[in-house]
Amino acid sequence: MGIEANDNVYMKNIKPANKLSIKPRVTGIIDSEASLRAALRLGPEDLDLFEIRVDAFAGRQDRILEKLPGLKLPLIITVRHPLEGGLNPLSIRERRACFEMFLTHAKLIDVELRSTTALAGIIARAREEKVVVVLSYHDFAGTPSRARLDALARKAAKAGADIFKVATVASTPADVASLLSLMRPRRKLPLSIMGMGPFGKVSRLVFAQAGSVLNYGFLHKAQVSGQWPAVLLKKRIEELLPD
Repeated sequence: MGIEANDNVYMKNIKPANKLSIKPRVTGIIDSEASLRAALRLGPEDLDLFEIRVDAFAGRQDRILEKLPGLKLPLIITVRHPLEGGLNPLSIRERRACFEMFLTHAKLIDVELRSTTALAGIIARAREEKVVVVLSYHDFAGTPSRARLDALARKAAKAGADIFKVATVASTPADVASLLSLMRPRRKLPLSIMGMGPFGKVSRLVFAQAGSVLNYGFLHKAQVSGQWPAVLLKKRIEELLPD
């Protein structure tokens, strides 16, 4: 599934967190039948990764599994918690089963910080199989204080995240500044940061230039305000960071 032999994102014997800090990567989100059809038409010249939102396909997981051979990019597997944007009210048992179904196809998995205990077995299996573990936090009401964001980053690092992902509603320049404050030079944990809402689009370009390692866009239609079309986002980031 689209992994070049010389792509040092997946070189062996290097800690995954360091491998993904090389340059910003753009991820297209597969969260509907229409976005799946779009993903099947795209390749490495268009995007870097796909995220499969398995929660969006509850009861239809086989539909995705049978299409996996046609996808040309590495996969992030996500089964989102209902309280953090999950598209179906899946129980923890159902979410665990979905991860188990897709784990062998994953180069990365995304698990919410709130789910690290409940999904500890999935995270352990991912590490055994050299799958990069993204621990994430989503706030659809606003942006927490800088102190709260720092505490979340410390919690993610302590939990063993390879990458910590934060997505919050950025309604003001102060919200953008708070999120940007996470990108401290001395912080060793690679970060994926994105804004939603009024300052969402502009913040995603700023964060990519500041070092956000995973940057997400939609393939069919946005699920939240402030998202870019994924292919266009990649072009805009390449304009900012041509090297």
